[in-house]
Amino acid sequence: MEPEDLQFNVPDLRIFISMRRFFTPTLLLLFLLVAGCATPVGVRTLDSREADRKLAANVLTGEQLSSPTIHIINRLGLANTFADDRATAIASLHDKLLENGVLKQDLLFALTETSFLQAVESENPAYYLAAALYAYAFLFHGEAPQAKNAMSAFEPRLRTAVDLYNRSIAKGFTSQENPSQVRLAGGTYPLPFGHLQVDFDSRHLQWGNFRFVELVQAAEIDVRGLRNKYRWPGIGAPLVASTRYTKGIDAPGFAYVISGMKVPLTAFLRFTDLETGLRAGTLHSALEIYTTDKATSVRVEDREIPVEYELSSALASTLEGSQMYKLEIPGLLRGDINPLKKVARFKNGVFLTSPYKPGQIPLVLVHGTASSPARWAELINEVNNDRELWGRYQIWLFLYDTGNPVLYSAGILAEGLKSVVEELDPEGKDPALREMVIVGHSQGGLLTRMMATESGTAFWDNAFSESFETLSESPKVKELLQQSVVYSPLLFVKRLVFIATPHGGSYVAGGWIGRLATKLIHLPPRVVEFGKDIAMLPTTKGAALFALRDIPRSTDDMDPKSEFVRTLTTLPMATDVPFHSIIAVKNPEDPREKWHDGVVAYGSAHLEEAESELIIPSGHSVQSEPAAIEEIRRILVEHLRATTSTQWAVERSPERAAR
Repeated sequence: MEPEDLQFNVPDLRIFISMRRFFTPTLLLLFLLVAGCATPVGVRTLDSREADRKLAANVLTGEQLSSPTIHIINRLGLANTFADDRATAIASLHDKLLENGVLKQDLLFALTETSFLQAVESENPAYYLAAALYAYAFLFHGEAPQAKNAMSAFEPRLRTAVDLYNRSIAKGFTSQENPSQVRLAGGTYPLPFGHLQVDFDSRHLQWGNFRFVELVQAAEIDVRGLRNKYRWPGIGAPLVASTRYTKGIDAPGFAYVISGMKVPLTAFLRFTDLETGLRAGTLHSALEIYTTDKATSVRVEDREIPVEYELSSALASTLEGSQMYKLEIPGLLRGDINPLKKVARFKNGVFLTSPYKPGQIPLVLVHGTASSPARWAELINEVNNDRELWGRYQIWLFLYDTGNPVLYSAGILAEGLKSVVEELDPEGKDPALREMVIVGHSQGGLLTRMMATESGTAFWDNAFSESFETLSESPKVKELLQQSVVYSPLLFVKRLVFIATPHGGSYVAGGWIGRLATKLIHLPPRVVEFGKDIAMLPTTKGAALFALRDIPRSTDDMDPKSEFVRTLTTLPMATDVPFHSIIAVKNPEDPREKWHDGVVAYGSAHLEEAESELIIPSGHSVQSEPAAIEEIRRILVEHLRATTSTQWAVERSPERAAR
């Protein structure tokens, strides 16, 4: 350094020399280090994960405010106040919001987030309701409502505000007596700056023949046993409601919905005088509830906004502790255990998973041996949450005692489907009901096949020498014979799907396991009495008569050598009903002649006339495999295209009415 580079003048030098006596060597060293190592403004490098967290940070992902809210707090000089006294800082933000005649978007969002955080930390529901109203104002009011903003798709605050609104409603109406439940009720609720009047008609908790009870937050339900937990993104607090049957209410569409169903329900809080109410400290709102069968969107101002639902949470909640699972083995061994038969409208075992709605095609699911409708959970979850299929199909289920004779169970299914179709649409005005698709797994596939089979009296003729038409038995016996022995295609059935179905019998049923099961299965009294009556009929086919005296169980029927299988394989199916096969094979690399799923050989499940056949590497319970569900989805979409092309051109005829 040259001497001329020194810029100290004499007074500066004197001051510096005079200050030296006040610095110890240590302090002087520290001063020099600090001055040399950092600047007042600078940067540091973040690792990748920390950078990601900062981008997504908000009060929903942790107790950290988002960047836009931090900006507002810092701009207004409230950082220290917010750290020491959240309530005072929020009140200051609220006052700032009301300073002029425009509700500022930045302030509304900051108030939404800070109020929600204060609610979480203080457990004061008044702040949850405040967060809901600030979010509502941010979304639908203010100087530039975000939903109208052309850049809203790139505005992260928009979805965060919706989520905060939804969560705040659920938390704001949480029951103080039972924090695990949400209590929807009208009345006056406190706010941090005033109060909120909520209007609510409790009659809206009536859902057809059922009353909504025990509402819980869907967001706080951890679903297990399903691959996917679906959420329909939208506005409103998604809930799951238990149902309680109410007598004396005429609701035809709900006639075949069973008690105990858990229903996806959404609460929406509509603020009616938000801008003036914020200034006056008194706000008014209307609490509304929605179900998927009534609406999938809500109109706010001049916009149609989707409603948020969680169908997976409702399905899993329905199956949590369900008696369906407990019926599976007893349903095989005891032929009269089906609890639905105790209720007149369910005596045939057919029930709906949601209220009947005209224009939706029935998708009927028939479970297999030692199983139950609960085993369709994965498929139901996927179909219900597929927006291409939603609103176009309605899921029907069939529960039956799987140890009973196949023909007996198939007869009950046929009668059940006919009675439900006839009762729901007696005048035949809904063509969708007559585009039915039936999917059957294992033994359920055999029952499904009977819905499109023309048997005539073949099953009878193979057992008895006397003509079926000349019988003079009691009306009860004749009715049961007609239902269980003689089959014609149901004209409202338009497509079938067979999954791991033993059309040619099961080698397990024909082995020692099947013979053991036969000894353990007890038939229902009705079938036993029926057997006693027909055992007295004249016959020249002693072997068949002996089988009828002992009345074959389902395991007997599925023996590849059984009379049932031999007869079934000779009977034609309706030529205008396309059918599809989904076949499980444990070891596809084996030679085709050795293919099997552990219960059914490939040759037994294969049908040459099938419109499509999909081989899936799996065991026998293939109905829950992703590949099987995707194939069913493909078939359902194909069916929609086919029915749309005919514009539901299904005529109502006397023959159809009789069937």
